[in-house]
Amino acid sequence: MTNLSRRKFILTTGAAAAASIVAHGCSSNTASNGGNAPSAAPVANVSTSANAPKVETTKAKLGFIALTDSAPLIIAKEKGFFAKYGMTDVEVIKQKSWPVTRDNLKIGSAGDGIDGAHILSPMPYLMTINDKVPMYLLARLNTNGQAISVANKFKELKVNLESKALKDAASQAKADKKSLKAGITFPGGTHDLWMRYWLAAGGINPDQDMVLEPVPPPQMVANMKVNTIDAFCVGEPWNAQLVSQKIGYTALVTGELWKDHPEKAFAMRQDWVDKNPNAAQAILMAILEAQQWCDKAENKEEMCKICADRKYFNVAAADIIERSKGNIDYGDGRTEKEYPYRMKFWADNASYPYKSHDIWFLTEDIRWGYLPKDTKVKEIVDQVNKEDLWKKAAKAIGVPDSQIPTSSSRGVETFFDGVKFDPEKPEEYLQSLKIKKV
Repeated sequence: MTNLSRRKFILTTGAAAAASIVAHGCSSNTASNGGNAPSAAPVANVSTSANAPKVETTKAKLGFIALTDSAPLIIAKEKGFFAKYGMTDVEVIKQKSWPVTRDNLKIGSAGDGIDGAHILSPMPYLMTINDKVPMYLLARLNTNGQAISVANKFKELKVNLESKALKDAASQAKADKKSLKAGITFPGGTHDLWMRYWLAAGGINPDQDMVLEPVPPPQMVANMKVNTIDAFCVGEPWNAQLVSQKIGYTALVTGELWKDHPEKAFAMRQDWVDKNPNAAQAILMAILEAQQWCDKAENKEEMCKICADRKYFNVAAADIIERSKGNIDYGDGRTEKEYPYRMKFWADNASYPYKSHDIWFLTEDIRWGYLPKDTKVKEIVDQVNKEDLWKKAAKAIGVPDSQIPTSSSRGVETFFDGVKFDPEKPEEYLQSLKIKKV
């Protein structure tokens, strides 16, 4: 029996509930926008660009989770990029959790949900296949920028890029009729897959040796503080906040697992894009321009200040800025300055939605039982991944040909443990893995 339930979501309600795990978010089919919706009025006074598409509508509702990699949506709103391309009434709406994001996408804005979102890259596929809600993945929002963090009690074991040291701790916990628990953000999502890959590479079966619990990203630190989880995988700023509060430390940043790995995506409901192709292009143009803006070193301070605001992340800008610059304080004495594994929004084709990366995500979801073994991977990737729309938007905003990939594949990928993934032969990769469900 799996330790990870698709219908289980934990949230710490305060010190008084120190030992309790509270169901949240995905136990109900009732969707909620889960947060405050900033005003639809553009913050910047921007006139419509001459190359703006003739949009079918000026309105769209887009969701985001309080994570640094949602910055392109927030910046596109706050710096007036949406308005620049004719989308003057875009709302960027905070979501409480990934299950809430999913549920709001399922009902769409017509049902008081959302039309598109900052999203975990596998989610548009899980929604298309499992929830029967066809989605389009329009862009990758970033590469790198996540981390696996652990409780301070593991410092003596020197748990870092190698997870092997946790194996004995997990075995001892089981012998004591307890379990080591790790927080992930959504079953089958990127953080779940990074945690599973890391554990399995160290000989730890994530479904037998530990318990993986879905936790909303903003609640990770609180759960670690009251000992309901022993480790977690999440994006920033929550790993940096954990370190600043001296509750735990970062074992590794995910770029160490897989250099320049794909992470979040921008996705929209297929029916919305098909009905409003020009508006979808305008939104995509704005987001790509925002990604370029976010990746410039001179804009990092302003980006973090905007995102830190109460209506977005509601954290201190200091919790965001350093890791955004690639300055990593792991919390155990290790530090890195201008680390090449920092979050990238545009550099090195970070925004391009390589189909080869989506093939890896689906292969891993098959590995862990989230998708059936007979899933027609390449067929569904061709259906959901709209790299052609990305290219159209990129050319419309003047991206030079040198920054527009000519292939759907980034080629063979190599992971930290030496394992290689050839997107032309995903079945061979899957068969080579020792620990798996399938």
